[in-house]
Amino acid sequence: MKIAKDTVVSLSYELSDANGTLLERTEDPVSYLHGGYDGIFPTVEEALHGKDVGAKCAITIEPDDAFGEYEHDLVRVEPRNLFPDEIAIGMQFEGGAEGGGDDDYSLYTVVDVTDSEVTVDGNHPLAGKTLGFVGVVTGVRAATADELAHGHTHGEGGHLH
Repeated sequence: MKIAKDTVVSLSYELSDANGTLLERTEDPVSYLHGGYDGIFPTVEEALHGKDVGAKCAITIEPDDAFGEYEHDLVRVEPRNLFPDEIAIGMQFEGGAEGGGDDDYSLYTVVDVTDSEVTVDGNHPLAGKTLGFVGVVTGVRAATADELAHGHTHGEGGHLH
């Protein structure tokens, strides 16, 4: 079976930065619903379309097609007293975006802590980076009616959220 809209694709992959440094490698194949359901980067989906089991895919993904450009406006310096005593670099907090509405929240990562301030960054850690994707298709099957209705794959045994 070839990869087409409304198929479930399983693949193993490696993701690296522009210098070839490995960022992520799957231990077990991952699956996504193919055909514009936002389960994988659109450029990867385009490269895999029409392929079948065993096909290899190696592409470069520019920042705009991955995690976006780095936005300096998403770095904020906040008063230290707004954070817990045990605050540490690398911790993450959900917070309101400046000028956003009540439902506009971002995930912020602590990047610096001083006695008086905490600097947080709302950018994805890979924002602004060009990525290398190398994948191998390990399975292709028709999606179930439930998967299509929900817009994502289900594990063995059905719907697991």
